[in-house]
Amino acid sequence: MDGSMGNSELILNPDGSIYHLNLKPEDIASTVITVGDPGRVSQVSQYFDSIELKKGKREFITHTGQYKGERITVLSTGIGTDNIDIVFNELDALVNIDFQSRAVKKEKIQLSIIRVGTSGAIQPDIPVDSFLLSKSGIGFDGLMHFYDSGHVRNAKLEETLNDYLNWRKYNIVPYVVDCNENLASIFDSNRIRYGITVTNSGFYGPQGRTLRLTPKLEDFNAVLEAFSHDDQRITNHEMETAGMYGLAKMHGHRSVSLNVILANRVTGEFSKRGYKAIDDLIRFTLEKLVS
Repeated sequence: MDGSMGNSELILNPDGSIYHLNLKPEDIASTVITVGDPGRVSQVSQYFDSIELKKGKREFITHTGQYKGERITVLSTGIGTDNIDIVFNELDALVNIDFQSRAVKKEKIQLSIIRVGTSGAIQPDIPVDSFLLSKSGIGFDGLMHFYDSGHVRNAKLEETLNDYLNWRKYNIVPYVVDCNENLASIFDSNRIRYGITVTNSGFYGPQGRTLRLTPKLEDFNAVLEAFSHDDQRITNHEMETAGMYGLAKMHGHRSVSLNVILANRVTGEFSKRGYKAIDDLIRFTLEKLVS
């Protein structure tokens, strides 16, 4: 064996691009902003001084350009950690696998990946339209259980949480991964709140919402709201962060998740200026990346 990957493992398109993202290695910068909504890619890249590349396939839209002398890629992931699994594995492949030899490169490139997303708060004192950085991600999705991921997980917080929840009887065993502290420090500001973010496997039942179906865990949000560990609280829900943190750390990349709070699940409030609030977070993120 020469260490090369088979065609069914490293899947390339006829033009040599990676299968889902439709990108070639030269298409991405070492700084990558991820957004869930494909329509939000242009909301970020509108602030670039120049755009060198626009590509898209399925929900994965990519723009790469320059912002105040910094080359930046913005990429839409779609919703959920199933898509995060695709995006982060393929981003790593673009920089750390030689597509010609189909072998892992000896010299690795580290990416800095910043999520700019939306989220719902579960603490009554977190106002809508505020910014929150996820110090840790709690994964209710199960993605990390498919990888040898113990070395990147926060075992202490994970054990405390699982003992507190006692949801193993429901086959719910969350994992926990922390952000990259060095990358997080770039965004330190009096505008930023910090918290523990829950990454859910869905939007309705898995977040305690009821339309016509009754969730099994009727006290889902109240139980999470009451949890604390080392003076940290669970602050918000979304659907990507824990998977991002786990895959980034296993690959040797840096990742941080920034959220604008559009809803407060406790007070029932929803933002009246959602687009503007997201735009404010985009501009805040870009300025911090070049300052």
